Amino acid sequence: MSTARDLRVIALGDSFVAGVGDPDCRGWFGRLVSAAGRRSIPTTAYNLGIRRNTSADVLRRWESEVAARRAPGCDERLVVSFGVNDSIVEDGRLRVAADESVANLGLLLGGSTLPTFVVGPPPIADASVNRRVVELSARFGDVCAAAGVPFVEVVHDLADDDVWTAEVRDGDGAHPDAAGYDRLAALLLPTWLDWIGA
Repeated sequence: MSTARDLRVIALGDSFVAGVGDPDCRGWFGRLVSAAGRRSIPTTAYNLGIRRNTSADVLRRWESEVAARRAPGCDERLVVSFGVNDSIVEDGRLRVAADESVANLGLLLGGSTLPTFVVGPPPIADASVNRRVVELSARFGDVCAAAGVPFVEVVHDLADDDVWTAEVRDGDGAHPDAAGYDRLAALLLPTWLDWIGA
């Protein structure tokens, strides 16, 4: 019987987790998984990103989705990212209020028994949304610090990244193309490799 490491990673979140806009259909999560593979770490990856999902949507579904993919005896881990959809105004109000978004992240982290890595929400081509994303990302960072969970804030670096901003602007106003996801994955890679022990 093999004793080789068997890494299983479940990614929960929104369209950025799903990699919408990437012609290679890998997004940032697929790029991180590829980096593990290149380092000879056998990895099974489950991308559970859903377009338009908010923190409330993820909170409602995460336990059943994770339970269906558990593999006893494996190195199981959870990646979580949401927040942009929470910060969008629809019908005159935020889809999810900031206090609720923060509470939702805390509930998820408190309920998970798996090692978890949280990725902050990225900027889009909407200044008012981005102001809320900046504030929400900072609060997410505080929640993760209190929980002892690794967190990478990406909103500031990507807002200053010409490739990201141009691809988002020239695309659908929210999602980048492949090069933009390359930039996002590069911001996450050092923490990811440390987290998986690569």
